[in-house]
Amino acid sequence: MKIDYIIVGLGLAGLAFAEELLHANKSFLVFEDDSQTSSLVAGGVYNPVILKRFTPVWNAKEQLEIALPFYEKLERKFNQKFDEKFQTKKAFKSIEEQNNWFAALDKPNLTDYLDSIIDTNKYQGVIGDLGFGNVKETGRIDTLTLVESYRNYLQKEHKIRFEKFDYSQIVFQESTISYKELTADKIVFCEGFGMKQNPFFNQLPLNEAKGELLIIHAPDLQIDFLLKSTLFVLPLGNDLYKVGATFNWKDKTSTPSEEGKNELIEKLQKVLDIPYEIIDQTAGIRPTVKDRRPLVGVHSKYKQLALLNGLGTRGVMIAPTVAKQLFQHLEHQQKLDAEIDINRFSS
Repeated sequence: MKIDYIIVGLGLAGLAFAEELLHANKSFLVFEDDSQTSSLVAGGVYNPVILKRFTPVWNAKEQLEIALPFYEKLERKFNQKFDEKFQTKKAFKSIEEQNNWFAALDKPNLTDYLDSIIDTNKYQGVIGDLGFGNVKETGRIDTLTLVESYRNYLQKEHKIRFEKFDYSQIVFQESTISYKELTADKIVFCEGFGMKQNPFFNQLPLNEAKGELLIIHAPDLQIDFLLKSTLFVLPLGNDLYKVGATFNWKDKTSTPSEEGKNELIEKLQKVLDIPYEIIDQTAGIRPTVKDRRPLVGVHSKYKQLALLNGLGTRGVMIAPTVAKQLFQHLEHQQKLDAEIDINRFSS
C-alpha cells in the first residue's frame, strides 16, 4: 500500500501533524503503542506567562494565535468541548513577588496578560494573605478527551494501528521508504520520550522529566479559576481539582510513586487550608530539551525521516505551530526557525 506519510506516535505532536496532512489531503497511517503517556496525563494548561519569573513564554502570542483556532476547529469537528477558558490567579508568597509583578507590567510582551490591580479578595480554603495577581488569556485543553477522540476517529477511518513500530523494518529507497507492506514518502516520529529508543534520532539531547498529578475532592473549595502557587490547583467540576505537578529527573518510569504523592501533599499544605480527599494519582514522562525548545527537523542522512518532539510542559501551545512549520518545511521547503531546528545540535 502506498501512502504519503507514516506518523509514529499520537500525542499532541502526532495529532497536530495529522491535522496538517488531512487539511492538505495527504494519505497517512499512524502507529501508536501507548508506551508514552505525557499527553494523556498532562495538565493541558496554556498560559502565556512564566509565573515563576514573570517572563513571557517563548513566542506566546504567535503560538496562541495558531493554537486557539486549531482547538476550536477540533471542537467543531468532533462536536465536543476541549478548550475551557478561565482566569489564572497567582498567589503572592512575598512582598518581593508583588514588586516583581508590578515590574513585569512594564514589559511589552506581558502588558496584555497581567492585570495591574492586585486581587485582595479572600477565597475560602485558599492561603493568599498577600493577594493574587490575575493572568488573562489562560485556559485548559482537555488533552485526554482530545487524544482519545482523535484516536477513535482515526480508527474509524482506518488510519491508525495500535502496535509497536519496528525501526529495523524500515527499508530505504531512493526517495521513499518501505515498512512491511507499506511504501511511504516520509516518516514523522512524534514519540515523546520514546525517541530515546529511536536509532535515527536518539543522539539528540532529549531529557526526561517525570511529572505526577493528583485529583482531589474538596467540596469546601469553591474556586472557578486556576490557582498558581507552589503548585497549581485546577478546577475540574463536581468539586474535583487537579493538583500538580512534580519534576523528577531520576525516576524514568510512568508509574505513580509514594514519593511524588507526598511531595504534592506537602506543597498543598502551603496552598490550601481545608480538608480534601485524594481520588487519583497519575504520572507521565515529559520530553524536555536543555534549551527548552522543541526538536523539529529532518535526519541529516535519511531525508525521508523527520522529527517532531521535545514539546516539554507547554505542548498544547506549541504543538499546532511546530506541526505547521514541519509540514511547510517537508512539503514546500520553507525554512524552519533556527531555534527549533535539530540542526542546532549538529557538530
